[in-house]
Amino acid sequence: MSSLQNKIDFVALVSVTHANSNGDPLNGNRPRTDLNGFGEISDVCIKRKIRNRMQDLGEPIFVQSEDRCSDGCGSLSERASAAMKGIKDREEYARHACETWLDVRTFGQVFAFKDAKGFSCGVRGPVSIHQASSLSPVEIESLQITKSVNGEKKEKGENRASDTMGMKHFVRFGLYEVKGSINVQLAEKTGFSEEDADTVKECLRTLFVNDASSARPDGSMEVVKLFWWQHSCKDGQYSSAKVHRSVKVALRDAGTIPTSADDYVISLEALPGLEPEVIDGV
Repeated sequence: MSSLQNKIDFVALVSVTHANSNGDPLNGNRPRTDLNGFGEISDVCIKRKIRNRMQDLGEPIFVQSEDRCSDGCGSLSERASAAMKGIKDREEYARHACETWLDVRTFGQVFAFKDAKGFSCGVRGPVSIHQASSLSPVEIESLQITKSVNGEKKEKGENRASDTMGMKHFVRFGLYEVKGSINVQLAEKTGFSEEDADTVKECLRTLFVNDASSARPDGSMEVVKLFWWQHSCKDGQYSSAKVHRSVKVALRDAGTIPTSADDYVISLEALPGLEPEVIDGV
């Protein structure tokens, strides 16, 4: 694999239509919003979806969700112990972990488990992702739903209907901006390569493939556009903040309530010497 030579920045525009983009367990699992009503998707949620896509593409992943476990290990500690085989040197441990799992050399990982007897090891990953925010305030709708089956067994003599009530929350519509960068200096330390960067790009392009659930039906979340900048040097021709700000998104008719991505005008501010690859989502 060829080593990464140039800094990369990226921005993905994601639309959410009648879906719970990222439920907040501290707020009844309602979609996350800030104090001004703008929708949010946590960076942890985005990384989980990227990891899932990596697995779909056949890549080995360390942080596997329980329903996607592919190696029979019941915990991160068990997975690490099986792969590390008693390695105690921190540099060797980090090197082997990066060689073994794509998500470790991508996002980094802290290895500190109870059965490690005081041993711990940290890896800093080259790919950083911001918390996503919607470009306009979002409207959250809540529905009371009926479950036509008992969740618990009826007690003897209890006269209780099988119907139980529940709640379902969703964003009517929101266009979210996902921003991130890939640092060359950290990529050199973890062994993150050009091919790995291409894998991350493909994962972002297809972020919601094989991600459907009752809260996110197929087609309710999609990547509208992916902007991918590859600089001509390690440190970048421009700061990541300036590159991310070069994506301009504005409502076609100011003051209207958006109902689709077509209600926005998407444009790019020119950065001399740096042109992005513009990719449509699936």
